[in-house]
Amino acid sequence: MKKSKYYLYELDVKMLNIFSLVLMGITLLIAYFINKNFFISSVNYIFSGYHFAIFLILYLLYMVFHEILHSIAYIALGASPKNVLFGAAVEKGVFYCLCKENVTKKNILTSLLTPFALIGILTLIISYIFKLPYLLMLSIFNISGCIGDLFMFSFIRKLDDDIEYSEYDDPVSFGIYSKEDITKIKSFGLKYVGCANVLKREDMKKITVSKPSIVFIVVIVILAVLMFLLDKGII
Repeated sequence: MKKSKYYLYELDVKMLNIFSLVLMGITLLIAYFINKNFFISSVNYIFSGYHFAIFLILYLLYMVFHEILHSIAYIALGASPKNVLFGAAVEKGVFYCLCKENVTKKNILTSLLTPFALIGILTLIISYIFKLPYLLMLSIFNISGCIGDLFMFSFIRKLDDDIEYSEYDDPVSFGIYSKEDITKIKSFGLKYVGCANVLKREDMKKITVSKPSIVFIVVIVILAVLMFLLDKGII
């Protein structure tokens, strides 16, 4: 009888960044052709004066909400809240939600698609119905940022239904617990890095923000405030 083990994969961040830009370009074109006038007016509105400052802050919050939606899906489908952690590591190109326990294939597939569906596709539709420029651009940027989730979804859906998924201490890596050798299955945007009998899961804080991430967030907030004050003629 074959023994299960963890097959470890790492996100190919450079490739994902490239395809994120491609996905953004495609989404922008689709948004343009859905309603040309609303799209152009939204772009002009968002990227002018203090509106862009507001957009920067909203986008930071949107990225956090993206990870919260991952966590809600994890927990709703059986994961323990104590094993769901959050963080930011901009030096690795991510805000993240980690589920440091084995979960089912259904659980991870649902979690991967939840932000894309709810605050990407659904909110994009809502933005056109109610003519909401901020929501339009936030949705487009979120869809682009879902590229890693989409590549993972494409890979994991091809695996056997009895596999289990888990994350550990590296926010850009994950493990697939399987009896079958899954290394021959195409994993575009992901890099196979080895296998292990157990995953290293060290104790982590509920929320972990790296020093570069703190600097990044502070710079964005300061920039947004300065842009707002300059546009209003306060400074």
